[in-house]
Amino acid sequence: MSSGDISEKNDIETLRPIQTAESVFLPVTRDVFEKLYLNPKSPWVKGDLRKQVGNPTPISLIGFLVAATPNAFITMGIRGSGGSGGAMLTAFIFFGGVVQLFGAVGEWVIGNTFSCALFFTYGTFWIVQGTGLMPFFATGLQYSSTGNSLEGMETPSYHATLGFYFIALTLITMVYTICSIRTNICLFSALFLLIITFSLFSAVHFQVAAGEIALAERLQMAAGAFNLALCVPVWHIFLAQMLESVDFPYTVPVGDLSTIIRGRSQKMQTDV
Repeated sequence: MSSGDISEKNDIETLRPIQTAESVFLPVTRDVFEKLYLNPKSPWVKGDLRKQVGNPTPISLIGFLVAATPNAFITMGIRGSGGSGGAMLTAFIFFGGVVQLFGAVGEWVIGNTFSCALFFTYGTFWIVQGTGLMPFFATGLQYSSTGNSLEGMETPSYHATLGFYFIALTLITMVYTICSIRTNICLFSALFLLIITFSLFSAVHFQVAAGEIALAERLQMAAGAFNLALCVPVWHIFLAQMLESVDFPYTVPVGDLSTIIRGRSQKMQTDV
C-alpha cells in the first residue's frame, strides 16, 4: 500500500462522523422522553423526525434562564442593581426573546405543540420586556401631555395599563400550569411559581398607579423572590436534558408525571 493510499484512508477516518449520544437516536422510554422534551409523549405525533434533528428544548431553556435569572436579582435590587434591567435590554431581547423563538420553531417542527406555545409566549414576553424600555418604541408617549415618553412611563395610567397586561400573562400561565400536570414536577413547579410572580408584578403596577409606593416596593421584592425561585426547577430541567443529550452515565430525575396521570389516549387503550 502506497503512502498516498494510507494518507487517503486517514483522511476518511478523520472525516467520519462520531455518534456521541447514541441513546437519542434509539427508541427511548417514556421517562427518558419526558427529560428530553417538555411535551408529554403523544401517540398522535408520528414519524422519526425527532431522531433526525436536534432537541430544541434546551435552546429555549438557555434563553429563558439567561434572561430570567438576572432579572430576579435586578427586581430585588441585589447589590445595587435596578433601573428596570436597562443594562440587560439586549439580553432580554436576544437571549430571552430571539433564542426562545428559535427553540419554539424547532418544537413546532417536531410536533411538540405544548412546548411550542410555551416558548412562543415567554419568548415574546421578553422581547416586549426589552423593547418596552427602549426610547425608539416610545411606549409612554400616549400617557404624557408634553410628548415625553419617559414622563409618560411614570404616570398612574401607564402603570394601570401594564397591570392588566400582567393579569393576561397570569391567566395564560394558569392554563399552561394545568397542562403541565402531565409533564413533570419541575415544569409544574416553575409554572405554578410563575403564576404568583406575574400576579405580584400586576399588583406592583396597580399599587404604583394608586400611589402606594411603599407597598409596591414590598410587592416587587416578593415578585423578585418568586422569580428566582421558579428559575431553580428550570435550571434542574436544563441540567437533566443536557446530561441525557450526551448519554451521560448518571441521570437527574425531573419527576415524570405522565405515567401517574394517564392521558386520554392511554385511557382509551386500556378501556378497549
